[in-house]
Amino acid sequence: MDFEILGLVRDPETFAQGSGIREIARLRKTHGRGHWRKRKGFATVKLGDGTILEAEIHWYEASGIGRREFKIKRYLSTE
Repeated sequence: MDFEILGLVRDPETFAQGSGIREIARLRKTHGRGHWRKRKGFATVKLGDGTILEAEIHWYEASGIGRREFKIKRYLSTE
């Protein structure tokens, strides 16, 4: 992860789960079996160069395993 999430993720939403996740086999092999969900939300992030921005982020999450593989999907502001 080449960025840091500052504060809490706002408005988290599940948009795929179980067999609806294209990479479910890889997730299970890499991180273990669990009830995997693909989620999205909004957060303030600090990039590697120190820039602070609002962004939509996506990640995978499973009970007992936690949140994994965060990525920025789009930037919402350039402040």
